Amino acid sequence: MLPGVLLCILIASVAFGFEFIELRFFEHPYVEALVMAILLGMVLRAFWTPPQRWQYGIAFSAKQLLEVAVMLLGASISFAMIAASGPLLLAIVVLTVFVTLGATYGLSRLLGLPTKLSILIACGNSICGNSAIAAVAPVIGADGDDIASSISFTAILGVMMVLGLPLLIPLLQLSATQYGILAGLTVYAVPQVLAATVPAGFVSAQVGTLVKLVRVLMLGPLVVGLSLVASRWHTDPTSKTGGKRFSLFKFVPWFILGFLALAALRSLGALPGDLADPIRKVTVFLTVISMAALGLGVDVRVLVKVGGRVTAAVTLSLLLLLALSIGLIQLFN
Repeated sequence: MLPGVLLCILIASVAFGFEFIELRFFEHPYVEALVMAILLGMVLRAFWTPPQRWQYGIAFSAKQLLEVAVMLLGASISFAMIAASGPLLLAIVVLTVFVTLGATYGLSRLLGLPTKLSILIACGNSICGNSAIAAVAPVIGADGDDIASSISFTAILGVMMVLGLPLLIPLLQLSATQYGILAGLTVYAVPQVLAATVPAGFVSAQVGTLVKLVRVLMLGPLVVGLSLVASRWHTDPTSKTGGKRFSLFKFVPWFILGFLALAALRSLGALPGDLADPIRKVTVFLTVISMAALGLGVDVRVLVKVGGRVTAAVTLSLLLLLALSIGLIQLFN
């Protein structure tokens, strides 16, 4: 597996290099390493098809390493954040996530997109963009083409949100707190929330980050729920299962159980605080390596085929998310 894994690490390293250059010159990575890795992998695959001896390591990086990364995400989740955010704000976040999830999935299916691709787009737009897509993909068994499609188009709109959202402050006469809530509910990634709110002031940045973190917490229950549903997709309804012993691993993948265990340890204070940052860095690095592997397995012709429909689904979902968030902010002023 070594050649394929080393190739994915090399692509990931180049992607981090591009992100470092963006930070150096623009003070913000408008195209994150995660997105850059999958794009670099796709470009390389367009000109060169890795031979069979490379495929084992690429497949390992795309699946097993991504599952480990999802498990390690649990170390950054604290259930105490839910209690600290307050019941009203929690209710707004939960309502926004569930309505956007259902509506985006429905829109995607109406546009003729496959079920798994529709789920990825819905999760990405509703919760935390690329991170949600990367976490959900191994649970539902999505292939590289679906992941690349959803991440690519979601990433483009994510950058547009960062640049365009501050224009709504004077247009809607939003207070610092209201704008922070709006940014936390609509912007995809935590760094993007900071980029969108810092120009509006410290209060907006604080509120936006808090709302975004509570929104990210919804990823855990969603992934567990999807793992239970996905297990039925791989089960033959005609088979006779009577008498067989119940197996938790059959319904919930091992890395989801690890995710929940690490989140519980973090919430109980059993996970040392000085481990959080190293674990986060390892998680990011493994995820970027996995995205490089997925990019190497992408057929660009598939992206071209579904590009228009994916763009329509992501755009309509984002407009719905904006409208719903603005309405809830005005309602609970």
